[in-house]
Amino acid sequence: MNYREKYEMWLQSPIIDEKTKEELLALAGNEKEIEDRFYKDLEFGTGGLRGVIGAGSNRINNYTVGKATQGLANYICKAGGDAKKKGVAIAYDSRRKSPEFALNAALVLCANGIKTYLYEELQPTPVLSFTVRELGAAAGIVVTASHNPPEYNGYKVYWSDGGQVPPPLDKEIIQEVNRVESFEDIRMMTRQQALEQGLLHYIGDEIISRYVERVKDLCINKSLTEKEGRNLRVVYTPLHGSGNKPVRRVLKELGFEQVVVVPEQETPDPDFSTVSYPNPEDREAFALAIKLAEEKGADLIIGTDPDCDRVGVVVKNGQGEFIALTGNQTGVLLVHYYLNALKSQGRLPDKGCIIKTIVTSEMGRIIADSFGVTTIDTLTGFKFIGEKIKEFEETGSHTFLFGYEESYGYLAGSFVRDKDAVIASMLICEMAAWYKSRGMTLYDGLLALWEKYGYYEDTLKSVQMTGKEGMERIKSLMDGLRAGRLQEIGGLKVLRFEDYQESKAYDMIKGTEEEVDLPVSNVLKYIMQDGSWFSIRPSGTEPKIKLYFSSRGESRKEAETRNQNLMEAVLALL
Repeated sequence: MNYREKYEMWLQSPIIDEKTKEELLALAGNEKEIEDRFYKDLEFGTGGLRGVIGAGSNRINNYTVGKATQGLANYICKAGGDAKKKGVAIAYDSRRKSPEFALNAALVLCANGIKTYLYEELQPTPVLSFTVRELGAAAGIVVTASHNPPEYNGYKVYWSDGGQVPPPLDKEIIQEVNRVESFEDIRMMTRQQALEQGLLHYIGDEIISRYVERVKDLCINKSLTEKEGRNLRVVYTPLHGSGNKPVRRVLKELGFEQVVVVPEQETPDPDFSTVSYPNPEDREAFALAIKLAEEKGADLIIGTDPDCDRVGVVVKNGQGEFIALTGNQTGVLLVHYYLNALKSQGRLPDKGCIIKTIVTSEMGRIIADSFGVTTIDTLTGFKFIGEKIKEFEETGSHTFLFGYEESYGYLAGSFVRDKDAVIASMLICEMAAWYKSRGMTLYDGLLALWEKYGYYEDTLKSVQMTGKEGMERIKSLMDGLRAGRLQEIGGLKVLRFEDYQESKAYDMIKGTEEEVDLPVSNVLKYIMQDGSWFSIRPSGTEPKIKLYFSSRGESRKEAETRNQNLMEAVLALL
């Protein structure tokens, strides 16, 4: 069926509501837009759904959410046992249609006889992970598009351990979703019916309070926060998202008395009207926070994304200017602070381990080595870190201490199995209070780490490639690189080439190869003769391709120069 036939089918279908049909009829004459909405079905991938909100098979709407949920329901029903009775927990963030999509998913599950727990107000993604574990649910759903622009929404599935669905389970659920060929196959009941039959349950404040207490338990030095917390001046922005209540509550209860929230960004707003892009990776998102921090004489700025799983940090440099730390820089500061604090208290375990992703800076590994702590790499995506935590619990091979990725995601503790900006915000404030008690800022702390462990420069470059043509360009680019096997880039020899789709690593000097013991993923990585590396992969959540560059030097200037030269050479090549 081509895109035109799909378009006409939606217009003629008795299942599609009139409001949706009106939206589609308004597209008449805009053939390119009709094609983009119907040239394919919005894919239920390994992370769930993510797409532009709107009518059409290649958009996120009640019908595509319903189809995904029916596939998940079919999988749960086929699993047998008490999975239906254990049920599914659902949370959502501040985006457009999030409450509607969450309720829609709940009613599909209930219509399939599956007990469902639904939050009455927006909650952070990590709270959903905690809730699944706390309720002993079979699965979880969170409706969010994380830090994407306001026209997007998404739908992520979690499993009984509280982590995003790992391989091969994700592929099995995808197969069930793909078997739902018609909207007529989607079961549905009303909210009243679901309540009367005891299938729909709303989650109260008790679970949130338990979560907050567990987060506070992760504070390493409560005497420090009680003593120094009141002196630390913090500006916080939830960027119109779900972090406002839990982040402020945790900090207040631990003794951080001088936390000021950016008033224009405090209230949930699906339009994210004060920013062009609600992403704490983007310094522009902190414009209002920096203005407020300058007025208040703040020591620290933190900002969480709409579903509060990522956190960005802005600090003063040596010249008193506010600068944004990268995800890698915040990560290495946290790794060092956390391990150092545990060691000073005699709490560093024998088989301690930190986990990072393959595109995250190697500086964290060097720091962990200095504490006798193992570092393990996973593929990009925090679900792989969550999967490792579960493996450690089952095998006893390691004790999980800290997990992080360059894209501003951090986790301590194991009661949540996804990146958690509530936990990270607390640890960042505790760490800042510790440095302040020593007359240092977080920037001073970073300089000290560079001086001790070497200077690292890490850069991310994203190239937007939207629509059908963009998808084709991304595929062509990755296929060409994979086939070409670059020997040299910018005058530097490639020592090692890693292809995670083929699960192979190639020694380009010796001409040998070895297996890569990680799940298959469309990622390429090149390690150069001077120790620099770059990696390239299509984004799993946005229509773009991502390039990661990392270099080390004996001075910051040397690291920056090497990184810039590598980036320019790669971009020229592409």
